[in-house]
Amino acid sequence: MEPVLKAWKTSRKLYLDFFDKYSLEQMNVVPDKFSNNIIWNIGHIIAAQQSLVYKTSNLPINISEEFFDRYKPGTKPMGTVSQNEAEEIKFLLTLMIDQTETDLANGKFVSFTERNTITGFHLGNLQDALVFNNYHEGLHIGYIKSIGRFV
Repeated sequence: MEPVLKAWKTSRKLYLDFFDKYSLEQMNVVPDKFSNNIIWNIGHIIAAQQSLVYKTSNLPINISEEFFDRYKPGTKPMGTVSQNEAEEIKFLLTLMIDQTETDLANGKFVSFTERNTITGFHLGNLQDALVFNNYHEGLHIGYIKSIGRFV
């Protein structure tokens, strides 16, 4: 499990770096021919991780339902993200790693509901979900880099 968590931490560091590379105004821009923006992609990977790891483990998520509903799979940006919300997203990027590591250490993950992702990956257990989460976050880093060329 350690290599999976190490990769996840590296991914999240890359996401944190986007806050230094782009202004909030740039992060809110939805370029032509794109359906979302940089800040939505960052919020989305937080919501997706909570779904992939916690919901499939039949545990409550560690973010508000409002946040989850705004960034869950199938959503798009619903307006401009404020500075306060951007700070919350930035904070959650690392907090969710700490929370997940604590929950793993405390044996909180005792059940798992198998499922297939929209992209066809079969998630048969928690480790599958964590590995897929890293893959998913890698995809969104690519989306952000593409968007970044146009903001």
